[in-house]
Amino acid sequence: MADDWIIDLTARDARLHAFRSDLADARLKGEVAAERFVAGRPARITASVADLRKAPRPDAGVNTQTLFGDDVLVFEDTEGWAWVQAERDGYVGYVAHNMIGAREHAPTHIVSVPRTFLYPGADLRFPIGGQLSMGSTVTVIRSAETRGTHYALLPSGQAIIAGHLRPIAELAEDYVTVAESFLGTPYLWGGVSGFGIDCSGLVQLAMRMTGKDVLRDSDMQAASIGTPFELGADYSGLRRGDLVFWKGHVAVMTDADDMIHANGHTMLVSREGLKEAVERIGYLYGGPTGFRRP
Repeated sequence: MADDWIIDLTARDARLHAFRSDLADARLKGEVAAERFVAGRPARITASVADLRKAPRPDAGVNTQTLFGDDVLVFEDTEGWAWVQAERDGYVGYVAHNMIGAREHAPTHIVSVPRTFLYPGADLRFPIGGQLSMGSTVTVIRSAETRGTHYALLPSGQAIIAGHLRPIAELAEDYVTVAESFLGTPYLWGGVSGFGIDCSGLVQLAMRMTGKDVLRDSDMQAASIGTPFELGADYSGLRRGDLVFWKGHVAVMTDADDMIHANGHTMLVSREGLKEAVERIGYLYGGPTGFRRP
């Protein structure tokens, strides 16, 4: 696992380091106190979207989510819950045991549209057997064509519309364009998928599709993505792709004046003028806390 997400800001941050008083990641031995240290067992998310919870209970809050095909390390698996760390961004939490499995096949493709369906075979008239979000990774073993529609077939025998996938090594060029493809997607606290997403989840997933893995939460992103810069009182000088941060919130500039963000005001991914947003958000949360250019 790449360790570029381990930065001074997050040292011993329990969101990004697996440690409790009774159990900790073996890599943290000598850095944290715990009764026992274990090496993480490699596993993979097998559910369409798996909630990563604060505690091993179905009513516990959701900190973030993982997607089908995401690799995780399992430090504990008991009573129906696994305590895991996501390898892509380092996030730690509890996931239902039935949502993880073995790493049986090397992923070859990634879902490149906001949402797609899984079919039990290569025919769009079949009842769907599931759905996947952008960012989900799959293993394609062969292709098929039915009535002119092309399908990618998975080891499970399920099929996906081939045009909804791209090879993992093939990257999107502009993360803002990716983010814009989620316009109208419902806002979901902790969400990272095309079925529901939050502000920092939108930034993370959009950047992931361009080959850039970034940290999950907005405070982490505000301290680690790109380069910070200052703006005047009139907010001039912004350009497409710049990030605007508030306390607990982040938005992406689509041009010098407008932005896109997943927000609790519209409960959608939506466009909004920056100055209008500053005025609206300021009433409750104050003005922007910073600007960064990826």
